[in-house]
Amino acid sequence: MTLLQTDLELTKNSYYAATAPRGQRYPALQSNVDADVAVVGGGLAGLSAAIELADRGYSVVLLEARQVGWGASGRNGGQAIAGLACDQSVVESELGRGDARLVWDMTMEALRLIGQRRARFGIECDWRGGYLGLAVNERKARELRAWHDQMQRDYGYETRWIAPQEMPQWIASPRFHSGIHDPQGGHLHPLKYSMGLAAAAASLGVRIHEDSAVTAIQPGPVTRVRTAQGSVSASHVLLAGNVYLQGIAPVLESRVMPVGTYVVASEALDAKLAESLIPSGSAVCDTNFVLDYFRPTADHRMLYGGRVSYSTATPMNLAASMQRRMARSFPQLKNTKVEYAWGGFVDISMNRAPDFGRLSERMHGAQRSEWANVYYLQGFSGHGLALTGLAGKLVAEAIAGDAERFDTFARIRHRPFPGGRLLRTPALVAGMAYYRLRDLL
Repeated sequence: MTLLQTDLELTKNSYYAATAPRGQRYPALQSNVDADVAVVGGGLAGLSAAIELADRGYSVVLLEARQVGWGASGRNGGQAIAGLACDQSVVESELGRGDARLVWDMTMEALRLIGQRRARFGIECDWRGGYLGLAVNERKARELRAWHDQMQRDYGYETRWIAPQEMPQWIASPRFHSGIHDPQGGHLHPLKYSMGLAAAAASLGVRIHEDSAVTAIQPGPVTRVRTAQGSVSASHVLLAGNVYLQGIAPVLESRVMPVGTYVVASEALDAKLAESLIPSGSAVCDTNFVLDYFRPTADHRMLYGGRVSYSTATPMNLAASMQRRMARSFPQLKNTKVEYAWGGFVDISMNRAPDFGRLSERMHGAQRSEWANVYYLQGFSGHGLALTGLAGKLVAEAIAGDAERFDTFARIRHRPFPGGRLLRTPALVAGMAYYRLRDLL
């Protein structure tokens, strides 16, 4: 089964799709058009870039192979969290402490940007503030406390430390030892947010075309982006399709891996029970390498994620296995039914840092100059709900002539996954088995 076929199966029982019906649709591209910028990908990064570019006076055409928010942008855990998927030490080793602090501060800006866009465009997406990062044992707690102290000292990142005796005030679970609370983080309904951004972009004059998969890119001073029934000729192009760009920019494919991630939503709970589980209403992640993440929904369900697949094959008995994971954290929900189970693919980079750049930087020889006006955003590594919004802003700044912040991210080095197309998946599976064992021990 291909990646696309698997993904189609995974969308069938999505809580998000069931609770956010698509009211507005955008026509497929059926002609040859001109624009200042062509954006490939109608997820959070592409939509954010389109908004920022339109604000700067650029004409923008956005091409989406299926529907806006169809990929990870509309199916993720809905958690808006500071920082990157990688540890901050990875960024420090690449950029030094000074620029690593700039990157961290930009991730905090990404959180604020969600609030600004919700307010500006009137996007109703079930936002609720608060994030809990929790350790499952004493050893993990020592690591988390050391991180908490360092981030406060070196980055000015203020979070509340939650000692073991305080935990019952924050979560009704025997599984967790201690943790941190960040009031600046939070959670939302990602598909409602994605569709809200699409409507916002359209209101600013962005021409959005769904069901318009890109088939080829012809580089040059004016780049032509082709679909089955039309094309866009543009001075600049942004590739924001992540793992769904297969075949369009082969040079990028080895730098990310499609990793399946899965989420369930319980049946609607009694309101008092739902509120007692996480009294603050915060989003929650544990600190394991292979982590669980969960949060309450606006209609009193528990939304719980945690399984991953590195082979693109959907796990057997997904709903039942995820229900067991949920009950491990909340024994109160042992007999609670799972009503929705879905998933999708995120783009993991080798070091879990985001991979931003220009396609010319990945080319050699004479090809470099031909691709200088093609930008890309990928490698959010499952931590992109907030960061994608900032990424769109950074690439818009770069296209407008101020590339300093974009280039700070672009300086982070990325290695291709070893083994090529055939061997990189087994290699990653073996590596992740090691980390699972570390978490268990």
